[in-house]
Amino acid sequence: MINAKMWTEPKHQAYRTASFDIASNEEGNPETDRPLIVQFCGNDPEKLLKAAKDLEGYCDAVDINLGCPQDIAKKGKYGAFLMDDWDLIYRIINNLHEHLSIPVTAKFRVFPTVEKTVEYAKMLERAGAQILTCHGRLREQRGQNAGLADWNKIRAVKEAVSVPVFANGNILFQSDIRRCLEETGCDGVMSAEGQLYNVALFNGLTTPTASSSCSSQSTSTLTPITPITSLTHPTHADLALEYLDIVHSLRTRTAISAIKGHLFKIMRPALSKEIDLRERLGRVKVDQKAWERREGGSHDDEKEKSPLWEYVEICREMKVRMDTAREVGCSSGESVEELVEVDERTGLRVLPYWLAQPYVRGVGNGKPKQATPQQTELETAVVPAKRGVEEDLVKRVKLRAV
Repeated sequence: MINAKMWTEPKHQAYRTASFDIASNEEGNPETDRPLIVQFCGNDPEKLLKAAKDLEGYCDAVDINLGCPQDIAKKGKYGAFLMDDWDLIYRIINNLHEHLSIPVTAKFRVFPTVEKTVEYAKMLERAGAQILTCHGRLREQRGQNAGLADWNKIRAVKEAVSVPVFANGNILFQSDIRRCLEETGCDGVMSAEGQLYNVALFNGLTTPTASSSCSSQSTSTLTPITPITSLTHPTHADLALEYLDIVHSLRTRTAISAIKGHLFKIMRPALSKEIDLRERLGRVKVDQKAWERREGGSHDDEKEKSPLWEYVEICREMKVRMDTAREVGCSSGESVEELVEVDERTGLRVLPYWLAQPYVRGVGNGKPKQATPQQTELETAVVPAKRGVEEDLVKRVKLRAV
């Protein structure tokens, strides 16, 4: 997500480069990074248009974030904190629709009632949004109070508009994708947080088709039936190492805070057991200047010279331990399926801790729950990635200006 206000201010050149590095010729590259939709946030129609115009030739559409519920969005008056200003939202979407050569799309959250949610979606369509992504949670549903997304409201939106609608929310296992399409009738599914914990969530899928005879029942039940395979639930340490390989291979710089945050999320199932690795991961300090000086495209034999080498060592050690844990866990001949447990709090399956899997904060009545000290420690560790890299970029811009 790119903050249009910061993008358009000349003093924030560092923010522009960090948000979309045109010079690297990787982001928006027609051969390797398309199709691509660039998401913006903001509350000024003209600044949003200017920012979108700058990247119009590097993407296939621009998306307006109307769903972010975080405090930084409240402070900047964007995301879900524009929900009550329909006139402004209409002007933002319509201005982009009228003046861009590419489509404009919008991602939004629902209101407490179906009726208001539907009217909101119809307004976005009238303004010119050509794809709508409906996140079935209220603005207040976040963090430990996330609760369940309401697929019934998403279905109502789909039935009320003529543009394609993507459903967002409650996608934890691969079987949820098919079920979501069937229950909402939507044209596609979008997943955000689910893939932060298990990036293999969509592995091996052919294009699913929503059922025309859909049931709108049981959005409160998320009992997955996805087989536990190495394709959709690989060892998380392998995913972490693959992620670091990708980071090393790119000329485009990845924010250091995002790297640490992603590793905490990917390997989360084991970090409550492998305390020493969790503590080592939290203590890693990367030389910012060395990281910014390095050339992308490094190979395995060059990693020992990388500023990220300590991360690689930790992930390799985690892999050794997880391979051992798998051997011990399956030593009596049990299949992985037989080792799966059910969380009494959520009713969801908990996979063996060496496998990539979703993280669920709570799906009860939506009321805030008191986090355990262990949960709090892990949540604190992943805050940079959970909030995104925008705050980190803002701090770096300010430091460079001093």
